[in-house]
Amino acid sequence: MTQASPRSIDKKTIDKKTIEKSTLKQNALPPSINHNNKLSYRGAFNLVVKRDLTIALRHKDDILNPLLFFIIVVTLFPLGIGPEASTLSRIAPGIIWVAALLATLLSLDRLFKADHGDGSLEQMLLSPHPVFVLVLAKIVAHWLITGLPLLIVAPLLAVLLHLNEQSYGALMLTLLLGTPVLSLLGAIGVALTVGIKKGGVLLSLLVLPLYIPVLIFATSAIDTAALGLPYGGQLAIIAALFFGSLTLAPFAVGAALKVSTN
Repeated sequence: MTQASPRSIDKKTIDKKTIEKSTLKQNALPPSINHNNKLSYRGAFNLVVKRDLTIALRHKDDILNPLLFFIIVVTLFPLGIGPEASTLSRIAPGIIWVAALLATLLSLDRLFKADHGDGSLEQMLLSPHPVFVLVLAKIVAHWLITGLPLLIVAPLLAVLLHLNEQSYGALMLTLLLGTPVLSLLGAIGVALTVGIKKGGVLLSLLVLPLYIPVLIFATSAIDTAALGLPYGGQLAIIAALFFGSLTLAPFAVGAALKVSTN
């Protein structure tokens, strides 16, 4: 009988410990994975947001084009109307909000088009996760890419338009509540036209009427703030539009995507 050498015994012991450690690592579930070895709702949401933000950072035009369009539209009005401070101050809320609306509309076409072209949209619809969770993640990513830069740049452009000093708070609050509504409602129109090759005009016809209430109450709130009057009522209506859109729009977008892709 031959006896095993101490080196072979140590090697077997080390290999056994290595196998046990690797087995433990494989069995350990990351925070975003549940016991069924599937992504949790939060994990799927974060994954879609991170994916869209990464793609947008690689293609800088997705961020720069709406922002530059917003800046150009706002700066054209003083050149066309004139530099009179009183005139510009009176129409500044409407200029800023119409420019923000058009800039958001410009960026909507890419919300689902790229995913529809490479087949990612069909994979998303076949995912075991609820479609409204994934759709909401894409809308949040869209707002972070387009709405948030507009929110940051808007006060600087308001100075150019001689906006009343009392109106800056109302401007920021209306943009903070209103621009997500633009993304949520716009996503419905994009989902209905995603299968159409040249659906830009149809998208505008579908979405622009839905934007009118937000535009009316946002500009009214800014004008009321300039007069030194309370504008809580207008903000409450915009907040109601925001929460209503946040609740219903993802379901409507999911249903529209299923219809458009079939």
